[in-house]
Amino acid sequence: MTAITLIHALEASIAPINAAFAEHWPQARLANLLDDSLSRDLAEAGALTDAIVARFRTLGRYAAGAGADGILFTCSAFGPAIDAVAADLAPLPVHKPNTAMIARAVAAAGAGRIALLASFAPTLPSMLPEFPDPDRVLPVHCPGALDALQSGDAARHDAIVAAVAATLPEDCSVVALAQFSLARAAAAIAPHAGRTVLTTPQCAVEGIRAAIFHEACVENRGAIR
Repeated sequence: MTAITLIHALEASIAPINAAFAEHWPQARLANLLDDSLSRDLAEAGALTDAIVARFRTLGRYAAGAGADGILFTCSAFGPAIDAVAADLAPLPVHKPNTAMIARAVAAAGAGRIALLASFAPTLPSMLPEFPDPDRVLPVHCPGALDALQSGDAARHDAIVAAVAATLPEDCSVVALAQFSLARAAAAIAPHAGRTVLTTPQCAVEGIRAAIFHEACVENRGAIR
């Protein structure tokens, strides 16, 4: 049985990715590591610090020492820190949460732009450099959505995200939900957006499985039209 360690900086990311594994790779044996102080510390620092990167390396080494066959980070705002873990643990597969989704978003957008929605503001500047053409990406913060979700008001979270999506320019042909915790809002967006809506969890599951087994990813999965 393949062992996958999931490393989280937000508690709200745990349920969506575990549900995606249950649906798309139920045979994987999962371990969840949560350090919910990481998102707070990043927000307070305003940028990644050497200390935060060092903590990521520690988490990665713990997962590897516990026998992980692959590591999937679910925190979208820490791209360079995840790169540091991948370099530290190579050739162990260490995946960012959004790599597979970004590839699909670029392919689906065609000549249009990609609207990148996030409820945790630091996610946006961290993710933009991961796109091959950041100028074609419209970063959009959904203020209040994360607070609503963390206070237990999931319906308000979804309504805020859907309302933001309804205001996007017409040339945004793809809506990419940047965080695992945003995946639950996809159903609220899809009936109104008239666009391709991409979520991260399913794409991420398929991406790390493909890396471990050297499979080809299915390009059109993980999208809602």
